[in-house]
Amino acid sequence: MHEVGKANTGFVASRVLSLPLPIGAGERRVKWRYAVPVGTYHLLALLAFVPWFFSATGVTIAVVGVYVFGAVGMNLCYHRLLTHRSFSCPLWLEHTLAIIAVCCLEDTPARWVATHRLHHHRSDDRADPHSPLVNLFWSHMGWLFLENTDFGRNVAYDRYARDIFRDSFYRWIERFVLGIVLAQSAVYFAAGFLTELAVGGSTGEAVQLGASVWLWGVVVRTVLVWHITWSVNSFSHVFGYRNYETNDNSRNNVWVAILTNGEGWHNNHHAEPNSASNQRRWWEIDLTYLILRLLVLLGLAWDVQLPQRPVPVRVT
Repeated sequence: MHEVGKANTGFVASRVLSLPLPIGAGERRVKWRYAVPVGTYHLLALLAFVPWFFSATGVTIAVVGVYVFGAVGMNLCYHRLLTHRSFSCPLWLEHTLAIIAVCCLEDTPARWVATHRLHHHRSDDRADPHSPLVNLFWSHMGWLFLENTDFGRNVAYDRYARDIFRDSFYRWIERFVLGIVLAQSAVYFAAGFLTELAVGGSTGEAVQLGASVWLWGVVVRTVLVWHITWSVNSFSHVFGYRNYETNDNSRNNVWVAILTNGEGWHNNHHAEPNSASNQRRWWEIDLTYLILRLLVLLGLAWDVQLPQRPVPVRVT
């Protein structure tokens, strides 16, 4: 597997000079395959303010979904399992978690893994896909909307995600990711529609509940998970404290850590990318790691990589 966690050794954490855009993004060509769905989902999410789409069921599903899809799909699967291989689990479970992550609409497993490994390899220098040293908006979401020719599909996959493509399941996802996304919306609407009919509701009431479950459970939840995930790229490289002197500007951000179930202890993560736990001090709670501990107790995870570096007494 490709080595991750190798930072740019020329970086000085205290520098304040802005970086230019990555070289491959200099032509400013819009990446429509990201701009259109991200824009569309944000516009659709505004329907949450329309009373007809409101239901307690839909809101509850959205809240639970943010945790399940964000912590389990993105954090545990895409990040700690597929990207850093910080633990092992049965292949059927890995594939199930990957489908959950795909439903977050943050790209295919291979693309996400390749991007994140590149981020660690060149963190906070010009080749970093989303360094906030360009600007905060760029690191949060702007980098998604410009083509980056330096990060071409074939080169990136071959260098940073070769191990992912050895699995035919992930090659299948590359071909059918749109179908998975559409199926998710159909399942949520059908679940709300059929549930209302089952309890004696009218067809009109069934349509209303189905639409509410779809809007809150898919659209609103997806937009929330996006911004929660993106906050690690942006705020956790600008605001917060540092337990370790790493060769990048990663920070431990308490508020981001709360929102992301432990991913906001980002300086800890950059100090030891392959560790399954981001917790170093007793109060740096990592809820994603607690989920992993549950899987271990159930016999569904093993070979868990734990932190090796001691925590310095001085915090910067």
